[in-house]
Amino acid sequence: QPVLGTAQLATWCEISVPSIVFLNIIFETGTYLQERTVTIRRQTVGGFGLSIKGGAEHNIPVVISKISKEQRAELSGLLFIGDAILQINGINVRKCRHEEVVQVLRNAGEEVNLTVSFLKRAPAFLKLPLNEDCACAPSDQSSGTSSPLCDSGLHLNYHPNNTDTLSCSSWPTSPGLRWEKRWCDLRLIPLLHSRFSQYVPGTDLSRQNAFQVIAVDGVCSGIIQCLSAEDCIDWLQAIATNISNLTKHNIKKINRNFPVNQQIVYMGWCEAREQDPLQDRAYSPTFLALRGSCLYKFLAPPVTTWDWTRAEKTFSVYEIMCKILKDSDLLDQRKHCFTVQSESGEDLYFSVELDSDLAQWERAFQTATFLEVERIQCKTYACVLESHLMGLTIDFSTGFICFDGATKAVLWRYKFSQLKGSSDDGKSKIKFLFQNPDTKQIEAKELEFSNLFAVLHCIHSFFAAKVACLDPLFLGNQAAASAAPSSATTSKAKYTT
Repeated sequence: QPVLGTAQLATWCEISVPSIVFLNIIFETGTYLQERTVTIRRQTVGGFGLSIKGGAEHNIPVVISKISKEQRAELSGLLFIGDAILQINGINVRKCRHEEVVQVLRNAGEEVNLTVSFLKRAPAFLKLPLNEDCACAPSDQSSGTSSPLCDSGLHLNYHPNNTDTLSCSSWPTSPGLRWEKRWCDLRLIPLLHSRFSQYVPGTDLSRQNAFQVIAVDGVCSGIIQCLSAEDCIDWLQAIATNISNLTKHNIKKINRNFPVNQQIVYMGWCEAREQDPLQDRAYSPTFLALRGSCLYKFLAPPVTTWDWTRAEKTFSVYEIMCKILKDSDLLDQRKHCFTVQSESGEDLYFSVELDSDLAQWERAFQTATFLEVERIQCKTYACVLESHLMGLTIDFSTGFICFDGATKAVLWRYKFSQLKGSSDDGKSKIKFLFQNPDTKQIEAKELEFSNLFAVLHCIHSFFAAKVACLDPLFLGNQAAASAAPSSATTSKAKYTT
């Protein structure tokens, strides 16, 4: 599998294995990428340790086609297969023939300054096969000439003080055998259910222009250092887009096996802030999923049906409150954070990487809440009024209904539009302020609940669903949103306390 699935970007990145690698995804920005000047010394055995192909006679520049192991070019960490040689000690060789470049390099002295730039079209002609009649065939090893389409390693690595015979490793060892050079993958990271982060693990410290990608099985890309903030954000957005597309496709496949009321709306990684400030790690990776009536909190993505029964925590989506945090509400240097207040009043603090991730989560939570409220239509909670056991029903169609717990006789009922205000003591009591439709007077009704936060959140969920019904854009996007919402557009339904 390719690193990102489809060709979208290219940039030079430094990775935390001791070399610099080119992520083989092409970014169309012209013939050359940024020029670099590299100083390299010739060694007695092996010379510069590089081979070249190309030349002006074939309308292609001279390009590094091979870098020998443990030689100067590789040890420098600054030259790469696919680099076009533009200048040698200040001499412009862009339009020089292959043999001319070879001679300039041979006569360049013990130390040479190379001006190079990665040529975006280099992979095309680096794949050219070596023909049987190639000018650098074994019979021609001592001729002192070279072919522009073959590796000129024999001539470039020559050192006047070295009398050993150096062999070219690029020609075929038997008739009909053809070699070709191509990009090879240093490391493969499957992006389905993978996560990425700019932050130092467990902290709120962001790496400058750097990130890492971690596969679902724990395989890590290492720290990828980009040349600029623009390159870094381009990579992050491209990776996020690919992960989102893979997740969307996976959700569609999984939902085929679930009934309508158990459909998955959202799945994705975030970082959960630890409640205990004495913990060594302030943040830990958490996998969240919105499915049916519940928000699931996992340590790892669910793969089987059985995995869904083993979530670390499960919450009824209409009995919790989600709040997107403003900059002034953030607890540390992490951006793009939100909280989830559970039915018990516990606040869970989460962080995501990108603003688009935050918008996607908010949209998904609104969608999941709306779908569940629309499905259940009403919810009844036990309560106490003046020491008598009562019941309060929140009905999507009719509003609030309070009835006697023993006789089921209705004491009062009001529409949602008649609720003009409310307050609570943070423990068990809620005071409702309803407007009488006849007298227009405000009537206060105080009820006591054993599960205060669940009731408050449920009321908010029903109100938000009613408001969402007035938003044609929200309603029109329900089919797409239930598959795997990716739109950053938010509806009028807001979840605020």
